[in-house]
Amino acid sequence: MSGTTATNNENHLISLLPRKERDQILEICELVEIIFGTVLCEPDQPFSHVYFPLSGYISLVKSVQKHPPMEVGLIGNEGMLGAKLVLGVNNADLQGVVQGPGIVLRMTTMEFLRILRDNPDFKIIIKRYLSVLMSQLSQTIACSRFHEVTARLARWLLLTHDRTIGDQFNLTHRYLAEMLGVQRSAITIAAGLLQQKKIIHYVRGDIRILNRKALEAASCECYNAVNDDYFQIFA
Repeated sequence: MSGTTATNNENHLISLLPRKERDQILEICELVEIIFGTVLCEPDQPFSHVYFPLSGYISLVKSVQKHPPMEVGLIGNEGMLGAKLVLGVNNADLQGVVQGPGIVLRMTTMEFLRILRDNPDFKIIIKRYLSVLMSQLSQTIACSRFHEVTARLARWLLLTHDRTIGDQFNLTHRYLAEMLGVQRSAITIAAGLLQQKKIIHYVRGDIRILNRKALEAASCECYNAVNDDYFQIFA
């Protein structure tokens, strides 16, 4: 996702505002470190804060009884957690959990709603982002149903790479299996295929991207579909 990666060290949604409005929002926000595994929101519970990542990333996770949780969305510095509030609804649909540690801008729900009321341009930006997020969720559902595991793994690694500083990150087979909603053995096979082709190097949970272009080629079309939607709206 060129132009909106973690290396920019800013939140793209806030950066779209004119300088004066941007500075006003930054004055309200609190700079917070997010730690792996921290739950930021729970299903059917009100948002206490909204989060604008500068680095790191947040997984949107859906749980079903008797099954491990499955990731259906990923938020980095291209977006925010809590965009649903723009609709006047203060209940989370999904669990938001930190999967990549980093730094975020945080503000209370009350402050966010006030800014939406006083800043029409910002409200339009958040509505557009919510549209992109909905497309991402629906694309993930279709991808999970129709595409084979290796292509889905490649797509997920690309999304993670976009939101990570550097080419290396730590992801266990168990974690990847849960995020993609598949058996751990399927991840072992898919990761092995990518490693055989020298696209990634994977040992004991440490993944290094060796060939980004080849990884893009190994991914299904869902990766580009979501990115294209984002850039069409925020061009």
